[in-house]
Amino acid sequence: MTLRPDQQIIDSWIPDKARILDLGCGDGQLLTALQKRHITGYGIDNDNGYIAQCLATGVDVIHADLDQGLSQFQDKSIDIVILSQTLQAVKKPSLLLDEIMRVGKQAIIGFPNFGYWQCRLHLSLYGKMPVSTNLPAAWFDTPNIHLCTIKDFEQLCQQKQLTILKRSVVNHAHQDTLPIRLAANFFGEIALYHLQ
Repeated sequence: MTLRPDQQIIDSWIPDKARILDLGCGDGQLLTALQKRHITGYGIDNDNGYIAQCLATGVDVIHADLDQGLSQFQDKSIDIVILSQTLQAVKKPSLLLDEIMRVGKQAIIGFPNFGYWQCRLHLSLYGKMPVSTNLPAAWFDTPNIHLCTIKDFEQLCQQKQLTILKRSVVNHAHQDTLPIRLAANFFGEIALYHLQ
């Protein structure tokens, strides 16, 4: 089993023996990898196919809609709550972020950066929503309903008084380059944040 590159970054940020909650966990690959390091936790997803895959591989998973919140979890009951490539697909990302920070002592959030230069160029030249590797569906057929930029997300963190412990902004190959370090919101395709 090979983790996606963004999941590899997330894996490197989680200490051994942490208790985690993976929101929008999909097929449970990240949780499976983390269990090998004695990291315990649950996944949450609302796709029955993913739920079945998780259960088949021994991943503890809860069938739930993230837009309904995380009321089944007590305050600060989880060491790290993970939300990777899902923030842009929920109806109320700000409220979900509040719930994540209520339940978790820390959080790891990852999302595609809509401020990426190719998205900007596509909109400027064609006047249409871009389709790319990180945003592969047409506007009318996408689960992504709240696209944001790195600047948007950092402004939201500031408003919520969240501390950014780590940030990784990478390109489509999940590499950190000099242009990304100089102008992350323009050259970065994927952003990952470790918050407290």
